[in-house]
Amino acid sequence: MNVVDKELAVKNDFPKFQAGDTITVHYKIIEGNKERIQQFRGVVLQRAGSGHTATFTVRKMSGNIGVERIFPVSSPFISKIEINKHGKVRRARIFYFRDLTGKKARIKERKF
Repeated sequence: MNVVDKELAVKNDFPKFQAGDTITVHYKIIEGNKERIQQFRGVVLQRAGSGHTATFTVRKMSGNIGVERIFPVSSPFISKIEINKHGKVRRARIFYFRDLTGKKARIKERKF
């Protein structure tokens, strides 16, 4: 880890999550001079990158349309991340999930 990475490191204690998990991201949105927290709940498709450049992609269904959003892990706008469900998937990037509909688009829950 070089000096620049240490300078830009943002400390955030988010729970451990991976692809297949259903999470709720509480994201701060600033509109003009007002700010509010919007929740984005969906399935994690992937985690990419490392260090402070790491990102994760969350996909949710809004009505009948799939919406994906990429969040930087070190974003100061993420106030918190809640894990709703731990999913059992067999790969790190579940892009095949985009093509599934109906009952096929369910992910089994991981038991601990």
